[in-house]
Amino acid sequence: MLRRAVLAACLAMPLAAQAQGWKQTHPELVFAVVPSENASGVTDRMQPFLAYLSAELGVKATLRIATDYAAVIEGQRAGNIHVANHGPSSYVRAWTVTNGGVVPFATTINGDGSIGYYSVAYARANDPGTKLEDFRGRNLCLVDPNSASGNNVPRFSMSKMQIEPEKFFGRVVYAGSHENAVTALGQGTCDLAFNWWNSETDSNLSRMANKSLVKAADFKIAFRSDLIPGSPWTFLSSLPADLKAAIVKAFDEAPTKAKAAYERLSDGQDRGFKSVTHADYQTVVDLQKFVDDMRRRRGS
Repeated sequence: MLRRAVLAACLAMPLAAQAQGWKQTHPELVFAVVPSENASGVTDRMQPFLAYLSAELGVKATLRIATDYAAVIEGQRAGNIHVANHGPSSYVRAWTVTNGGVVPFATTINGDGSIGYYSVAYARANDPGTKLEDFRGRNLCLVDPNSASGNNVPRFSMSKMQIEPEKFFGRVVYAGSHENAVTALGQGTCDLAFNWWNSETDSNLSRMANKSLVKAADFKIAFRSDLIPGSPWTFLSSLPADLKAAIVKAFDEAPTKAKAAYERLSDGQDRGFKSVTHADYQTVVDLQKFVDDMRRRRGS
């Protein structure tokens, strides 16, 4: 029995040594998310989950709050952000500029069991307009140039409707975050605002309403897109294989092992994580090509 115990210990030593190796080279892991809400909201949602990850991985997990999508992309390109939660479009942009140096490993399972989400255009509930075509000459709020639901999918969808935003609307404004877009709509800065939407009970608007930032009844949906692939969690492909495996394991186990932290992360709306690969985002690669071609035509 002792011989078996010694043998087992010897067999385990290389794995332990590997783990100790990456902990020495990566004593701190930096996490970031693309901005969809204000900084205090991001911190409130993320910190319990990061505390869980730090305990599971045995190294410090630090949150970096980015000012915009481009900052997250650049942080991963520079190797300063190890793990990031992207929108589909910002992930594809990060994957492109790093030549595959950023890879997805998980996305969220919605509360109804579905994967993915939608882009919707909100209008104020008392506005006479009921569809995009009713808002000619009025002001539009988009989110960020690298947002799928807040810019790229809307532009792609409007292109198919023969709508060129800069000519069709009176003014096009980038609000910077999903929360900012809804706030700007409520304040009258714009008459239509694009945003992300999972279901009637789970959207950026419903989460803002739950925090008493807005009243959901003050808004209505004037447009909903086709399904968009789920927002991916990504890590640098250059991370040690056993570190990446440990991160994946911690995410997989989070909904049961750290239930309260996971529910804070998802506002109690999601069921867990599903593994994904780059192949799951091919439709977004095609969408990104459309956006890049459009920008080249506009000379921007």
